[in-house]
Amino acid sequence: EIKMSSFLELLGLFLLLMLPFLYETNHIFRYYFKFLMYYGIVSFNSIVLIPAFLTRPCDVRNLLWASTWCHRVSALIGLRWELRGKEHLEKDQACIIVANHQSSLDVLGMFNIWHVMNKCTVVAKRELFYAWPFGLAAWLAGLIFIDRVRGEKARETLNDVNRRIKKQRIKLWVFPEGTRRNTGELHPFKKGAFHMAIDQQIPILPVVFSSYGTFLNDKKKILNAGRIVITTLAPVSTEGLTKDDIDVLMARVRAQMSDTFKSTSAEALQRYKQPKKGSLTPASIANPSATASSVSPAAATADVMMAAAVASSNQGGGYGPAKAAPSMLKTL
Repeated sequence: EIKMSSFLELLGLFLLLMLPFLYETNHIFRYYFKFLMYYGIVSFNSIVLIPAFLTRPCDVRNLLWASTWCHRVSALIGLRWELRGKEHLEKDQACIIVANHQSSLDVLGMFNIWHVMNKCTVVAKRELFYAWPFGLAAWLAGLIFIDRVRGEKARETLNDVNRRIKKQRIKLWVFPEGTRRNTGELHPFKKGAFHMAIDQQIPILPVVFSSYGTFLNDKKKILNAGRIVITTLAPVSTEGLTKDDIDVLMARVRAQMSDTFKSTSAEALQRYKQPKKGSLTPASIANPSATASSVSPAAATADVMMAAAVASSNQGGGYGPAKAAPSMLKTL
């Protein structure tokens, strides 16, 4: 028994010592280890926060507590977020936030800006509620769960939510693409968010995350350190608009977001490509000398798409498009 105990202790010590080696040398291990930390910490915080959430159940302000605990995950896995257009996001007004959706890492970006948004919630698919403890904590924090299969019931829920967010000046976050895709471009939008905005005559607030292509490739299992720009554009008014204007409104908002996505993503790529002491490394992304203005509009799209080719061959710093996956917060 003593020998077996000693053997297990030595084995445990060996595995512990191997962790830093595997983390530094194996990009697949590093990818899964970072996501394990992300989901593990969020789940643990959910358990810890549930008793506090019970003091004011289904109150969207509970998400401020959640973000206070969970936003530090970004630093642990090497992500840095830069918010632009803060003045639009911090206004105390009801609005529909529409944002592009690339990965479950988007939620970490939301955690980092929730204190700016203050009162904000998200519409999520009903199945997420059963992913306890996260689902229970999310419900207690005021997330709106809809049954996408039962369309009529979902519409009734959204109508009730729509009236509530206008009355209480709550921001409603929607991913209009529906499914997360890290492909270097925005995909077609669904109309739900725009129906809601026009129905209550509240503004659309576009929020754009720059491309994750310089640090994330789900297909190759690569997740490195990265810097993401979150840009809040000026609110788009829906006053006087009717259901007949939805297509034009949606096209206008998507065009604005697409242009911003291309410019901020090209800026991130330029910073990545800036040599540091004669070498090309992911750390050079922190170089502030490159700006979006240095990138021509004609080259922006090509630069974003080129991100995949530049480093997907480099497993330590690779990037490239990931195939579409069902969204953790699958919305309208």
